[in-house]
Amino acid sequence: MGGSVARVVARDRRPDPAPPGSARRYVNQWTEDEALDGARVRAFVLILRTRGCYWADVKGCSMCGYARDTLGRSATAAEIAAQVESALRDYRGEPYVKIYTSGSFLDDREVDPGSRVAIAQAFHGRARRLLFETLPEFVRDDTLLPLREAFGGEVEVAQGLESTQPEVLNRLINKGSTPAEYLAAGDRIRALGLRAKAYLLLKPPYLTEAEAVEDVVRSVEVAAGHFDAFSINPVHIQGGTVVEWLYQRGRYRPPWLWSLVSAMERSASLRGAARLVTFPTAGGLPRGPHNCGSCDARVLAALESASLDQRFDGLAALDCTCRADWRALGELEPIGVEA
Repeated sequence: MGGSVARVVARDRRPDPAPPGSARRYVNQWTEDEALDGARVRAFVLILRTRGCYWADVKGCSMCGYARDTLGRSATAAEIAAQVESALRDYRGEPYVKIYTSGSFLDDREVDPGSRVAIAQAFHGRARRLLFETLPEFVRDDTLLPLREAFGGEVEVAQGLESTQPEVLNRLINKGSTPAEYLAAGDRIRALGLRAKAYLLLKPPYLTEAEAVEDVVRSVEVAAGHFDAFSINPVHIQGGTVVEWLYQRGRYRPPWLWSLVSAMERSASLRGAARLVTFPTAGGLPRGPHNCGSCDARVLAALESASLDQRFDGLAALDCTCRADWRALGELEPIGVEA
């Protein structure tokens, strides 16, 4: 991709600084099915509007367009408090709470330390598990211990590891940290008695379907023992990204759901004691992971059930005429790459 295209992608990534009024409104909030201590529960999900990930200003990841949902500047403590207060009106005691910032919850530029503690305290004695996401450089005792104390329940720290292959992580996804840094951060999280979760990306740009599955499976095998949970996240097309630029020119297709099924089946025996889940965004849609259309809902339902119950044997029974097309593609794609 030429320099001019890269500049267009970077320009589209970050909005202009937001006025105070919109800064007091969170991005989104909803509830969803989850599993906690072996039982199905409802989870409360909140996306705060903050400055977002600093890496989006430096280089940005090839598939990530979340910077579009940010303030374009740092949020004040009062603005964050207003967002949380508004969201709490819809909180109904869900035992699992997930807080996102379109970046790193532990980055002081996104959420100041006092606001982080206040958020954790807001759910103290009400939720059993609190999850947030961060980059590995912010995983430190001074950022995590106050949250563990303020919340009192289980704290789960998620990282976008994406791949344990340095070439994939650096050149294809455009991450700023190495796989070793993510694994070490996972170890630090667990050493503090917290839960560590890793997101793995299915089908970064420039990988074939078969290569993408192999990358996920290999990553689970390498990272097992460093994390308590793995979430396989198939790419969906977000605005203002390199992936969207490729997609619009017919050079990228979101992964087949059959690739996700294969990755889940094969990773199940390699994950050790860690949970293995997938909850695809935009599943069954043209810009998300999909099959032929007729089997998508059935396959997605089976993947969700397997994720919640941690029983993967039912995936083997899934089938559709399009699965043969997916297999044929796996055989033909390497020919195009070699050519």
